Formats: sequence, C-alpha cells, structure tokens
Amino acid sequence: MKAQNKIYRTNFSLITAFLVLITVTLIIAIFISYKLTSKYVENEFASKKIEVLEQTIRPYNDFFFTKIPEITSYQGFLDSASAANYSATVFSAYPFVRKVLFYDIQIGNPKPGNPDGISVKTIYRYKPKNGGIAGVKDMSSAADDDFKQMALKLNTFISVADTSRLPTQDEIFKTFYNVNPDKISYVNIPRREDIRIYRALLRNKRNDGFGKQNMMTFSLDPHFLKVDNTHRELYQEVTIQPVVYDPLDVAKEKVITEAALPGAFSNFKLYFSSERSHLDKEIDRRYLPIGAILLLIYFFLVLISYLIYRNLNVNLKVFKLQYDFINNFTHEFKTPVSVIKIAGSNLRSDAELSERQRKHYGKILDEEADKLNELMNKLLSFTQLENRSIHVKREEINLREFVKSYIDTFKIKYPDFKLEQQVEVTKFNSDPVLLGSVFQNLMENAYKYSHPGKKELFITIKQEKRNIVFSFADKGIGMEKNEQGDVFKKFYRIENQYNQNGSVGLGLAFCKELVNFMGGTIALNSKINEGSTFIVTLPMEN
Repeated sequence: MKAQNKIYRTNFSLITAFLVLITVTLIIAIFISYKLTSKYVENEFASKKIEVLEQTIRPYNDFFFTKIPEITSYQGFLDSASAANYSATVFSAYPFVRKVLFYDIQIGNPKPGNPDGISVKTIYRYKPKNGGIAGVKDMSSAADDDFKQMALKLNTFISVADTSRLPTQDEIFKTFYNVNPDKISYVNIPRREDIRIYRALLRNKRNDGFGKQNMMTFSLDPHFLKVDNTHRELYQEVTIQPVVYDPLDVAKEKVITEAALPGAFSNFKLYFSSERSHLDKEIDRRYLPIGAILLLIYFFLVLISYLIYRNLNVNLKVFKLQYDFINNFTHEFKTPVSVIKIAGSNLRSDAELSERQRKHYGKILDEEADKLNELMNKLLSFTQLENRSIHVKREEINLREFVKSYIDTFKIKYPDFKLEQQVEVTKFNSDPVLLGSVFQNLMENAYKYSHPGKKELFITIKQEKRNIVFSFADKGIGMEKNEQGDVFKKFYRIENQYNQNGSVGLGLAFCKELVNFMGGTIALNSKINEGSTFIVTLPMEN
C-alpha cells in the first residue's frame, strides 16, 4: 500500500506540476499576445493613414485626372457662357475649388509687343454664389505669372512637338498642366494639325488668321476637402493642417501621425490624433477573442488534468477499498480459523479431556464455524443480489412480533444495548429473511458505531400513503456530510476508532442492495456526535 501510495503521490505531483506549468504558460501567453496585439494596433495607426488619405483625396484625383481634361474636348472654342456652365459643374462636384479663371487665348504671328505670339483675348472670373455661380470679366490677370508660364510652355511645345504621334502623358503633364500650391492651371491639348498651323504662325510662315486655345486656372482650398475617416477605431480626429503645423503642447496621452497631401495641396497635410485610451480600447477589443481562445485552451487542459486526477483518485479509492477488503476479510477469516485450529489441536492432544472441556471446544468450533458461514453467506448473498439470482418469498409478517424477536436477540447478545420500538403497523407482506437481514445489519451497525454508555437504538414503523417506513435512530458517533453518500458503497469504511477491526465494508452496501431488490429506498440523516437515522421505505404491495 505504501508503494502504491507513493506512485499515486508522484502522479498527483506531476498533475500539480502540469497545472503550474500551463498556468505560467497562460500568463506568459497572455502577456506576449497582448503586447503583440498592442504593437499591431500601433503599426496600423501608422500605416492605415494611407487609406484615409486615399479616400480623402479621391475627389481631388477625380478632378485632376478626369474633370480638368474635359476642357480639351472643347478644342479651344469655349466662350464665357460655356465656361460658366463648365465652372458650375466643377463648383457643384468639387467644393474645394473656390475660384475659376477662364482665359480665351489667341495664337498668331509674333509682334514687338507680343514676341511669343500668344496673347489673352478675354478673361472671366467665376465663383460659387448661393448655390449658383457668379462670373465677371477680369482682365487684371492677363499679366499674372500663371499665364506667362503656361504661354511659355505652350510656345516651346509647339516649336519642338513631334506631330507624327500623340503627346505622351509625361509631355502632357509638363506642358499643359501647371500645379502650384492651392492652384492648378490647364491649357487644352491642341490637335496635331492645329500644332502644325500654330507652328507656322509662330514662325511667321503664315499671316492669315489666329489660333484659339482655352486656359483655366483653378484656385483650391484644402479646408473644403471632406475628410473620410475610414478607420474611426484608430483615429479619433483627422484634420487638415498646414505642413508646418507642429503644436508644442501635445498631451502625452495623445498619439499622433500625419500624411502629406499631394499636388496642389502639397503645402497641407492630414493630421491624425487619438487619445491613448482610445487606442487601448481598440487593443482590448482585438485582444478579447485571442484572450478567450487562450482561456478556452487553458480550461480545456485544466479539464483534462481534472479528469486524470479524478481517474487516479478513483483508482486510488478502488485500490484502497480492495486493500481494506482483503486486509479485513483476511482478518475476519484469520480469527475464526485460528480459534478453530487451537480448539482442534487441543482435541487432538494426548491429554485426556473432561466432558466439560469437550463440550467447550465443541461450542467454540460451532460458533467459529457459524461466523465463517455467516461471512461467506453475506458475500454469496451480495453476489446473488447484484446478479438478481434470488427471489422474494412474500409472506405475511406480524411486525410487532418480528421486531420484538430481534430486540430480544440483541438484548441477549449485547446486554448494554438499549432498544426501544414504536410499531404503528401490524401486518406487512414481505420476505422475512431479506427484511431480517436489513434489521440485522442496521442494528449491528448502530451498536458498533456508538459511544460506550450511549448504545441506544429507537425503531419506529409507520405507514405513509402506500409505503411502510422503517426508521432506525441511534445516538452514535454520526458521520460527516461528505461521507454519507459513500457509506452505501461496497468495501467503504469510515476511518475512526470504532472501525479499526472486524469490518469488511459490506454491511450498509448489502442493506442498500437488499432494499433496492425489494423495490424500496434507503436514506440517511446523520450529525457528528449526535447520531444517525437510517430510513428504509418499502412498498406495501409490489
């Protein structure tokens, strides 16, 4: 038993070590995974700004690459009215465009006052007004740098352009666009035959007529861009600020990043800021499923450990029950066998025995043989009950006489055993042998587990509805509540000073099997040092 206990203690130690290991692993995993989640969110805070930037400048890109080139489709024939209509569509679709200058350009022979041969015929200025558009003629912008730069670029292009092919995108952006902070200028792209005509005019090879071109300058205000914050879980606030914006009083609990705006908005940037607590909430939200999975794995491993522990514990209890059974059963057999052997040796001895001695040894042999027979019968009966190989032989029992006979027997056997009865039912149909076995075991149990001087048992029999209730109330040592469910198990013994010898652990288990076999139930109420009450309920008819 000691070696076996050592094995189980080793196994329990291994389970404990395993639990400690997975707990430590869980703590480390929680810490590392939280740190990785935090790092991932912080990296997203720095990288997802590009998505917000792309969504925010999408209208600008559409304006730059789609709306502005529509001017070319007019092939230089825009007038004040058609330019006003075009500007109205621009103001409506792109609120960040705050002003449009329309230049009606002429290309002719170079003159002393116009050496480039490119001049402005008229200029109109358009602005949004009350959901509509306001336009006025404004020649004051004829000398602006915007027009001069575009005129120079157009002159150069016409002089060197290869009219055998279409201009490349790079040539288009370099020649027909002029992008400055808050301003974009654009000249419509002439056709190849127009370029040949313009080149002849600029080189004084033709003196007839003029070429017409259109130029528009768009004044932009980035503050009218609609910021599309597609990642509110990361960015609490996204604003448009000048590139030089760098506040010195940024709170330490704030996290910031920025992204430069392109093209005509290059002197501005998107400024992203969030409270540290806002990012912490996002980290917690993303970490929640990870933590839940870790805890689920942990509890799964704990459950496996518990099942292993329970299995080991059950095996230990079974082993202990088997060990106790063999030990006690051996003791129960050993004592009668030893007594029989001694009595037999004395009978075989050469010394002459008196009649009294022979009768004494004969009585001893008879009593010890009865003990062995009773023990064997109990085991055999238990096996038969479990296998349902015996039959109930019902007959009418006079309960008053039945109880009195057992009380008289126990008073002779145990003179110090105080027995009382209260029988409210006289007749009962049952198997007297099986019922007697229940009485025998419960009465023996009451005597055995009572303090000296307090060996008392009160037996009551009464009828409740269609049942007969037998109550055996003693004033014995009682038992703990957690043991009351185990006392009806085979080979189970309560460890106390009253149970060191002479118990195999079959008495109450045998009673339970008997009662169940007879179609009834057995229950127990017990308190430490106050006593126990066994209640047997049997049906009046079965």
